[in-house]
Amino acid sequence: MNLNNLRPAEGSVKTRKRVGRGAGSGLGGTSTRGHKGAKQRSGYSKKIGFEGGQMPLQRRVPKFGFKNINRVEYKAINLDTIQKLAEAKSLFKVGVNDLIEAGFISSNQLVKVLGNGGLTIKLDVEANAFSKSAVAAIEAVGGNAVKL
Repeated sequence: MNLNNLRPAEGSVKTRKRVGRGAGSGLGGTSTRGHKGAKQRSGYSKKIGFEGGQMPLQRRVPKFGFKNINRVEYKAINLDTIQKLAEAKSLFKVGVNDLIEAGFISSNQLVKVLGNGGLTIKLDVEANAFSKSAVAAIEAVGGNAVKL
């Protein structure tokens, strides 16, 4: 085998279909587009969801539900996470900046502290919101829950 007798594998190379190049090519005339109708004409592009004139699915199905534009999204952080962070960095006051530095939240997120897990050390916790169980658990060990 030499470079001068290399050939592609059988059936791997196909020639491009050249439409509209005269009657002798076999692909002249309507150029494989058929007769009349939107698909035959230049500039045609089918719209997303078009069903041939039938009422499209996204218009047949009734709309429901409600998106509250005033909803406030919080990132949930549990007390056991705060406990581990405080022990690892030996903190007595855990704020939003500590959570950002630890990688639990990004700088544009609001934080809600939830009462899952528990605290064993006295901590002052700063957050945007607290659950009732979290406030009770923080105050049970003598700490403060400071709402920002």
